[in-house]
Amino acid sequence: MNDINELKEMIDEVDNIVVFTGAGVSTDSGLKDFRSSDGIYHIKLDYNKSPEYMLSSNCFYNETELFYDFYKKYMIVVNVKPNITHKYLKKLEDIGKLKCVITQNIDGLHKLAGNKNVCEIHGSIYRNYCVKCNRKYDLDYIKKSKGIPKCECGGIIKPEVTLYGEMLPEDEYNNSIKAISKCDMLMVLGTSLTVFPASDLINYFRGKYLVIINKDKTNYDYKANLVIHDSLGNVFNAIS
Repeated sequence: MNDINELKEMIDEVDNIVVFTGAGVSTDSGLKDFRSSDGIYHIKLDYNKSPEYMLSSNCFYNETELFYDFYKKYMIVVNVKPNITHKYLKKLEDIGKLKCVITQNIDGLHKLAGNKNVCEIHGSIYRNYCVKCNRKYDLDYIKKSKGIPKCECGGIIKPEVTLYGEMLPEDEYNNSIKAISKCDMLMVLGTSLTVFPASDLINYFRGKYLVIINKDKTNYDYKANLVIHDSLGNVFNAIS
């Protein structure tokens, strides 16, 4: 409980908080993360390819049907709802302390929880577009499609998510840098901080308190003022 009390005191003290989240934020909503022992990268897949390849631009453009088979099976999970962590972050925003949520997640749960200032640096499953004519399509269209989703013009529809081998969206990334460089407190939640360039964002922090909460150790733990190795559900149930 000492860590929880210290976290509370830090939050009470500052008025400009930015949160950087990864897949661990969504596990309490029933979604799998990537690198934990039961994450997507460790489960036995029905493909003779690595998960990294299945989520790469190479796979999308060269083996599109294979890409969508994996994407629909593992990246699109229906009927998921924001959990205690998402709801707590919404409360922090409502009282004016939380200025920005920067997320690597594509599940859209921060926005579903009601957070308004969200930088989705890896995109969102809810946004899709035709690679030929750029017409926009919603998630429902992708879910109902058979095989490869096609536009009315005949073009292939691509999820607006950052695949391996692609650059992060410039505006979202630059806005994230600005938010982190100005904040007093940066909370890093549920991410191993291993995916570059997203992980590099932490190096722009110049504020007072860096807090890392993750089940496993990260390579940035030594930089933090407070490190908690526990599930986010346990932490935010205790602090709420």
